Amino acid sequence: MTRKLFCELSPLTYRISVTKEVFVRKIKWLFDNNTYVDTFETDKLPIKIYKHKSLIRRKLGDVNMKLQENKAKNLSLAAPKINGIIIKPQEVFSFWKLVGNCTKSKGYREGLVIKSGKQNRAIGDGLCQFTNLIHWMILHSPLTIIEHHHHDQIDMFPDYGRQVPFGTGTSIMHNYLDYQFVNNTDKTFQLITYITEKYLCGELRSNTKLKYSYHIAEDNNYFVKEDDYYYRKNEIYIKKIDKVTGNLVNKTLIKKNHSKVLYDKKHIRSDLIRVD
Repeated sequence: MTRKLFCELSPLTYRISVTKEVFVRKIKWLFDNNTYVDTFETDKLPIKIYKHKSLIRRKLGDVNMKLQENKAKNLSLAAPKINGIIIKPQEVFSFWKLVGNCTKSKGYREGLVIKSGKQNRAIGDGLCQFTNLIHWMILHSPLTIIEHHHHDQIDMFPDYGRQVPFGTGTSIMHNYLDYQFVNNTDKTFQLITYITEKYLCGELRSNTKLKYSYHIAEDNNYFVKEDDYYYRKNEIYIKKIDKVTGNLVNKTLIKKNHSKVLYDKKHIRSDLIRVD
């Protein structure tokens, strides 16, 4: 039998562990010598690097759609905390430093959270869709991701209007599971984030044009049965392209997924099932 972690022993030990991690993060923010972004501009920087939007209310298996409505509210509160933020050279973007703790007193509602590979509920959750959006835009830029967590061991929901490859998502938890990137270039960048009735929208902008473009490619995407379970496999690459010549500068593997499928086989595309 696998020995349980301290945080798994009881709800009390879980709260103790979370409190400890939150405190450790606050101490790290004070003493890590990073310069964190804190400048906002209402005017957009002139060059649009990448633009993306994601559907807010999605049918995710048997998830209560009320939680999707709550997520829409949570996103409407969080989006302005990021909108217009400037990322200067050598500055670090931290999602939680900007958004802060999402509490009921601030208007946040109960949302869906993945805990120990299972669906759960908590106030302010559902914001992983926000960091998913930011992460997808950052992947299309020369900015360097320095903290990124994800649910890479499980595939919980069947594809529903999927726009990006499986395995390019994020997992966040205030404040100890953060999403961070650093600007190691000589250019200044800006994030624009807002919501419409249907979509969470974002833009990554810059003060000057980039020499290269960045494209995300998925290879070897398929499902395979191992023992009594199906697993989803794929590989995610970034292609760096010279804008002038159109030549491929390099192709870098950034993620290799092998994730247990937790939904019914009938939702798996039969043409993607293979035998290894």
